[in-house]
Amino acid sequence: MNESTLTRRRAFLGTAGAAAATLLGASGARAASPSTDGGIHAIPELAAQWKELDLAEILSRPAAYCSVSQNKSCYDEGGVQAAEGHRQRGSLEATVKVVQAARSAKNFVSFNWIGYEVFRNGSGYPKNDFDRVQFASWTKGLNWSKEQMARDNELVGELRALVQPGDNEFNERALQTAFIGTQMPLELSRKKVEVIVLTGIHLDWCIEGNTRLARDNGYLPIVVGDACGCQKPEQEKAAMERINNFFAPVISADSFVKLLGARAQA
Repeated sequence: MNESTLTRRRAFLGTAGAAAATLLGASGARAASPSTDGGIHAIPELAAQWKELDLAEILSRPAAYCSVSQNKSCYDEGGVQAAEGHRQRGSLEATVKVVQAARSAKNFVSFNWIGYEVFRNGSGYPKNDFDRVQFASWTKGLNWSKEQMARDNELVGELRALVQPGDNEFNERALQTAFIGTQMPLELSRKKVEVIVLTGIHLDWCIEGNTRLARDNGYLPIVVGDACGCQKPEQEKAAMERINNFFAPVISADSFVKLLGARAQA
């Protein structure tokens, strides 16, 4: 069994287990080769409906930034999900670009660093039977200490350096969204947020889930495609097209920066 199978997605098929503890504990994450399948290469042309909008104007409205599951588990050697190779795939650099641009825009009134903990052994997470067996399967065979588990869910260092006083840090409590069981709905409401800019992992799970819930709750989500990632780069094109066609514009980090700059100069 190779390391690429030892991720939370593969756990659905029962492939994560004792071997994960052996492989990850012994050698950490294997470096991934740069891919032209995902990331910036997978961002689709804006769907026709979004072309009717002035996205620069929309991005000048009261806005929130949300980073989802961009933790050491996904990016750092030895992380439970590090074998997916996100550190080598460009999402981290694109995210830094997005955060720096959002910080310089006065209309970004809320910054949210949302963790996704794969070790859900404690009482802090309400679980039904599906949750119990699903989360247990993701970490089966990993006999980690509480300190190792906590480190796995820490925000990756490059983003930790960008956190400022007043930012919100919390974990998702539901399967794929921060809109249920967290303080985020109240945060957005109190600050009269209209627009939510999303980056993170996984694109076809937490990012898509949060995008759908954002729309259903009346917000205007925008997904920065190259600042996100699926388990595999080749899965990203379909995920971006689905999100872009039905739920929210998918743009690049460079486009986001340009849109903010265009409105500032108007």
